[in-house]
Amino acid sequence: MIEQAPALILLFPFFASIIVALAGIRVPGVSFPLTVISMFASVLSSVAVLVRVMNDGVIRYKLGGWEPPMGIEFRIDALGALVATAVSAVGLLAAIYSKRQVPAETGDRVSQYYTLYLLLMTGLLGMVITGDAFNLFVLIEVSALTSYALIAMGPRRASLAAYKYVIMGTIGASFYLLGVGYLYIKTGSLNMVDIHEQLIARGIFDSTAILVAFILITVGVWIKMAFFPLHAWLPNSYAYAPTTSSAVLGPLVTKVMIYVMIRLTFTVFGADYTFGQLEWSEVVVWMSVAAILVGSISALAQTDLRKMLAYLIIAEVGYMVGGVWLADDIGLIGSIYHIIADAFMTLCVFLFAGIIFAKTGKRDLNALDGLFTKMPLTMVGFLVGAFSLIGIPPTAGFFSKWYLIQGGIASGNWEYVIALLVSSLINAVLFFRIIEIAYFGAKPAEGHGDHHHAESHDSKISEAPLSMLFPLLATAALLLAIGLYNKDIVAIIAEFVSLSNLGAILP
Repeated sequence: MIEQAPALILLFPFFASIIVALAGIRVPGVSFPLTVISMFASVLSSVAVLVRVMNDGVIRYKLGGWEPPMGIEFRIDALGALVATAVSAVGLLAAIYSKRQVPAETGDRVSQYYTLYLLLMTGLLGMVITGDAFNLFVLIEVSALTSYALIAMGPRRASLAAYKYVIMGTIGASFYLLGVGYLYIKTGSLNMVDIHEQLIARGIFDSTAILVAFILITVGVWIKMAFFPLHAWLPNSYAYAPTTSSAVLGPLVTKVMIYVMIRLTFTVFGADYTFGQLEWSEVVVWMSVAAILVGSISALAQTDLRKMLAYLIIAEVGYMVGGVWLADDIGLIGSIYHIIADAFMTLCVFLFAGIIFAKTGKRDLNALDGLFTKMPLTMVGFLVGAFSLIGIPPTAGFFSKWYLIQGGIASGNWEYVIALLVSSLINAVLFFRIIEIAYFGAKPAEGHGDHHHAESHDSKISEAPLSMLFPLLATAALLLAIGLYNKDIVAIIAEFVSLSNLGAILP
């Protein structure tokens, strides 16, 4: 069984989606347990693959009986196995959290929702482990199409947001596919490793077609990850989607696309071409600075909790893209570490936002009034996620930002370092404002202050249901564990970075 673990990572959710689609129509009650069981099995498979990769090296799992590069293969190294484990774990926690919210928000479409959810996870996990550039396009579209539908299942504004997402997502996918087409014309291959070998063997890195392919693929991936200024689709999509949809899409979609960018950059084009021959690093780092500042400042202006968190995702994308394009080993380590950390940070705060909406039916910050008294455990989970986003030790966010800042200093990109520090200060303002409201109460309306204040603090404890509280607290615990075991995680990441050839082009 362990030999088939690379395929089982995504086959468990894929086959479960078929069963849920067929059986869930007649017996909707089977949808939730099948989703949780399949995601748990996917987590176990991911962990098994991670252990195997660390012991035996890169896994190449061929599909369909055709030998690579003609046939499709799953190619899993230490980085891919680590990200797959994180993605499947987030998918499992969000699935457990969905038990009450999916029936409450989707009505009689429960089986359809879980079918889409499982197909989304299939697409995301497949994107992480595939070694084929066209297969990657197919999996990107699987995840994109299911994302559109999962968002559109929300209220009326969600449908409009999903439509905007469809337009932008289609443009991004088209750019990516055109770029892959150019690569195929010049190399005759779709296997990522083989494309790079063909580029070297044929000596065609100077070809205009390769430059066009790089631009098309990069812009397409940037659209998909909502990198500023290509981010317009994201805030409303995640703010108005059903709470479970935003809880899984927010932590995973942008992070997996950043992983895809890293994979394509180093496996297909190579560090020499991307950072040496093109010399675009300075421009992209400045774009990342703009993304960080625009996302953080826009979040500061929001009173809607989920929209505030959505804008923070845009800033976090800037963190990670900038970390890669620093063209520095430490910056790359920080960026990859932040993919893992931010997946769980974002999950933590979106789970919290969903709990508040489920308990109060409100979306604005005043809904948090007196929560330390009413929901102390929920607030504990939120505090860990908030402190991680700010960058307070020993949470995961502190260590990922530490590596990113070190990378910025080592590469001499002080504008990036300043942007990170400013963003962290803005995050502190945002989350301590929430803590203030939750502890002291919302600012009382004129003429009604004393009554409102007393009412909010005399309330009895009314915690979230266990199915919602457990994923929140488990995510908070994982954020602390990722921080405390940062050396072990960095050791896994460093194995990939050491093979990236990035050090060879550094001055």
